[in-house]
Amino acid sequence: MEHDRKQTRAWVLHPDIKSDRDRRNAVTALEEGVALAAALPDLEVVGAKVVGLPKAHPGMLFGSGKIEELKTLFKAEEVELVLIDGPVSPVQQRNLEKAWKVKILDRTGLILEIFSDRARTREGVLQVEMAALSYQRTRLVRAWTHLERQRGGLGFVGGPGETQIEADRRAIDEQLVRLRRQLDKVVKTRTLHRAARAKIPYPIVALVGYTNAGKSTLFNRLTGADVMAKDMLFATLDPTMRRVELPDGPEVILSDTVGFISDLPTELVASFRATLEEVLAADVILHVRDISHSDTENQAEDVEQILNSLGVDEDRALIEVWNKIDQLSEEEADACRQRAERSEELYAISAITGEGLPELLNDIALKLQGVRHHEVLHLDFSQGKQRAWLFKQDVVQKEEQTDTGFEISVRWTDKQKAQFAAL
Repeated sequence: MEHDRKQTRAWVLHPDIKSDRDRRNAVTALEEGVALAAALPDLEVVGAKVVGLPKAHPGMLFGSGKIEELKTLFKAEEVELVLIDGPVSPVQQRNLEKAWKVKILDRTGLILEIFSDRARTREGVLQVEMAALSYQRTRLVRAWTHLERQRGGLGFVGGPGETQIEADRRAIDEQLVRLRRQLDKVVKTRTLHRAARAKIPYPIVALVGYTNAGKSTLFNRLTGADVMAKDMLFATLDPTMRRVELPDGPEVILSDTVGFISDLPTELVASFRATLEEVLAADVILHVRDISHSDTENQAEDVEQILNSLGVDEDRALIEVWNKIDQLSEEEADACRQRAERSEELYAISAITGEGLPELLNDIALKLQGVRHHEVLHLDFSQGKQRAWLFKQDVVQKEEQTDTGFEISVRWTDKQKAQFAAL
């Protein structure tokens, strides 16, 4: 049974390399590494440590003295897997595994493992598998057991056994070709679905933010949906969309996207571009922040960098949402509320208690309404579809029938005018 499965004893290391000038605090980074490991049910984290290094050793990452010290520690703790919260080259990985007699997984490998465990849609599964194969292609240091797994995950943590590197490489190349063909078909279907949604007159509001910022909790609060929302990194992965009627405003499509994270594997940034295209199509973007987190500023920068890499233009309406003020002291929460009151693009809220949500929803409605202007249209009797669309949009102010059709006075936005022209 699932709950009887033996867990792998794991240790998390964060190399604090001075030459990297990592802007993240080493202790905070280690905590995130442990949280990532905790997101996999097969792992039991038995210890964690920040290892200070003047520079990374090209062959072993750590110096010989530190390697011996950690080897003794891992043997005493019966550690089977060491998670290194940072990049590890194929050579470093192979040498460390020989020295410590344990499996090594770097940050990229761990995130890929989590994504594979969480992917639910066909496209999500294919994208993760392709990203994982591209990653494995560069480091054939042990068996590629990907296709033989009995559960979600990529076989990095455990698997049936080792095979020859040549067979692994051939299997990877053949599978990549098959996956690309399958993904092409899925992407075509997704494009058709997106084109169909574009004809629906509902604007899109996308939730983005660092993983565990509370996006899914906010999504559930606003939609009444039941999306997985746990205090866990990458609790949700595949995008979810629901229709929501704003108070005194238009109906919208609310989209919950995958959480971002610092040092997101480049393989995943590319592979998940299609998943994140919902953000590019959004009329309003809500950047949800966990304002109670000690590293909230750096997390916000990471999200902004990924949005920029995706090509989100500066003209897009973006609202910053400071979530989890219920987890702050009253003094800190008041400071956040006052800051939000002074800004037109910032709201302090709690997705748990609902504080601040009415004001946020009102602002979304205002941004979506846009600047409306009057115009008189002349439709002939054959344009019944266009006439029905105008009434469905609730933009008709006055209508008069003429000898040739209808003269309709409308009050609409430039976006609605463009949508009408595309009918």
